[in-house]
Amino acid sequence: VAPKVIPVQQPTALPNPTSFSPNTPSNLDKPTGKYVGSHPSIKELLKKEQENISSIIDENQPRELFSEDQLKIAWKQYSLILKEQGLGTFYNALIKRNPIKRSDELYVLQLDSDIQKDYVTDHMDDFLQFLRKQLRNYYITISLEVVIQHEEEKFLTSKQKFDLLARKNPNLHIFKNRFNLDLEY
Repeated sequence: VAPKVIPVQQPTALPNPTSFSPNTPSNLDKPTGKYVGSHPSIKELLKKEQENISSIIDENQPRELFSEDQLKIAWKQYSLILKEQGLGTFYNALIKRNPIKRSDELYVLQLDSDIQKDYVTDHMDDFLQFLRKQLRNYYITISLEVVIQHEEEKFLTSKQKFDLLARKNPNLHIFKNRFNLDLEY
């Protein structure tokens, strides 16, 4: 019995995954800037966003004068809406301090920290739209400002309270002794 001879096949050339057509650039590490596709660029999206913002503040929008009392009322109304929605951080930021007037249409909201500022910034558009609608003035703007707080002295006992007040007004010791007052130390 003769051994069966299997013919040796020459390997066929497989397409090389790294081969390119002559029109394809040889270096793909750097963009060529010649891509023409149907996807919008970031610049186009930002340009459209700016156009939308400029159309919101248009000369055709109302620009009525308002008093600070009207602003404070609208401010408190929105803070109550925030409380009902469960946005406690923004609610507390609005009720802690009154807005500070810098010009007729520019007000400053003072905040305690940068974290609070980031949180409020995320929700500021809705707040501004509410104020603009309520006050019928679409040119009002609010800037955010972080205020450095001075640490207040915490009182632990009535003796410490009395001592602090007596330092500011030494006549309290005379008053206490003259009327024989016991301050529950």
